[in-house]
Amino acid sequence: MCGHFSIFALINGYKPKSNMIRKFDFLIIGSGVAGMSYALKVADAGKGKVALVCKTTLEEANTAKAQGGIASVTNLLVDNFEKHIEDTMIAGDFISDPAAVEQVVRNAPAGIRDLVKWGVNFDKKEDGEFDLHREGGHSEFRILHHADDTGAEIQRGLMEAVRRHPNIEILENHFAVEIITQHHLGIRVTRRTPDIECYGAYVLNPDTGKVDTYLSRITLVATGGTGAIYAATSNPNIATGDGIAMVYRAKGKVKDMEFVQFHPTVLFNPKETHPAYLITEAMRGYGGILRLPDGEEFMQKYDERGSLAPRDIVARAIDREMKIHGLDHVCLDVTHKNPEETKHHFPNIYAKCLSIGIDITKEFIPVAPSAHYMCGGIKVDLDGQSSIHRLYAVGECSCTGLHGGNRLASNSLIEAVVYADAAARHSLEVIDKYDFNERVPEWNDEGTMSNEEKVLIAQDVKEVNQIMSTYVGIVRSDLRLHRAWERLDLLYEETEHLFKRVKPTRDICELRNMINVGYLITRQALERKESRGLHYTIDYPRHALDKK
Repeated sequence: MCGHFSIFALINGYKPKSNMIRKFDFLIIGSGVAGMSYALKVADAGKGKVALVCKTTLEEANTAKAQGGIASVTNLLVDNFEKHIEDTMIAGDFISDPAAVEQVVRNAPAGIRDLVKWGVNFDKKEDGEFDLHREGGHSEFRILHHADDTGAEIQRGLMEAVRRHPNIEILENHFAVEIITQHHLGIRVTRRTPDIECYGAYVLNPDTGKVDTYLSRITLVATGGTGAIYAATSNPNIATGDGIAMVYRAKGKVKDMEFVQFHPTVLFNPKETHPAYLITEAMRGYGGILRLPDGEEFMQKYDERGSLAPRDIVARAIDREMKIHGLDHVCLDVTHKNPEETKHHFPNIYAKCLSIGIDITKEFIPVAPSAHYMCGGIKVDLDGQSSIHRLYAVGECSCTGLHGGNRLASNSLIEAVVYADAAARHSLEVIDKYDFNERVPEWNDEGTMSNEEKVLIAQDVKEVNQIMSTYVGIVRSDLRLHRAWERLDLLYEETEHLFKRVKPTRDICELRNMINVGYLITRQALERKESRGLHYTIDYPRHALDKK
């Protein structure tokens, strides 16, 4: 059953206040580009009430941190869908799902039109055409952008559209604790149960400290990525894999978690690692060259594409050079480019680096790899449906098959828009078949106590970060992975014991989710007996880099 119970409550005469029950036709958990795109689509249809739940504020999402841009074929004079499809398959190490790749690439232009319609601005040239960038792994210039803060512009445009919409209720600072299924009705649910259904979610209300029951006819999970489980990440601290962990605990299918993308170039600044400041891939597309601190180029040793090789190759190459030379960073050089042009294209990066004493028009930018993107997640079909009925997943928390072994730069934002549209279309077609399940019980926290052991949670979070970065990072081995598994298992037992004794709070729920996600990455990495894409293990060497 849900919640907790103990004799402590009876002895002390404890009676919890009644928890709130709310009903929404569409319950959306997460408020980045995926959640807001879906919300706008279903709200426009007028088929019922829409709730948009986010655990902090609308402004704070992985989407807002994206700098480089969003990929779409727009210049048909030199580009076409076939080229974009081929680039995506190559980057994904040829294990991407061809149907997912086709769906995203061919529907990308329509997704761009939707974003523009909702108020998102992309940079244009004097002739009115989009000013396109090129990034690593792309054979053509096809990256739409807004200076070097594209994600923030997309987030701004969508937030304004969502806030204007009369059919969308925004619930900020609300934390989804668990997905509600038959399990909460007292029915045994296993990973072999064929007809698991989602009836909504239990959501922590920050004002009352109570876990309320949110019933829904359709639920969408759009909770973003998992970067915060690593010691250094470009993600905001909220990226704790909540949606993936909740769906896994609800016995939903989760796939390809071993493929964690480490961005090759985040600003090396020991005072700022969580989140670390991203140096966009577009800077290498612009002509930036990776060098050692003494000025020596090195990428030509690893790939004929040099600094424009796909991210997995570049990240491993940087990691290797750092280890060979005993460095804590390498450098990105744009000093050979026109200074005014550099400032124009990358105003925020220029200002950020200048704030720590680096003039990028005259000095190298210190960079190092950092956890950036989860290519795996909740397994979904072409309509964004998970293995749990009435539950959809879109965005970084989902595994559509688009990315395969490695995400092609700037494909993620457009994937979120395209799959949000597909999920909205499908859910609008089927929602009339579903009703609210009135038998769902309230969350039972009777007998639990307030948690006074915050220091333990904070320490455990640091331990998860250390375990994942040390043993499940860019370079792996079976020995390292088994060591991670054993340590995560101890943390899991301790955390579950504590969770059953105390009232749910955001920090302990996030810790549970981080441990769950760390376990999934580790387990699925052990199951893949090869080096493939982003999963690189010294026990199964494959690429030319292995021999360097």
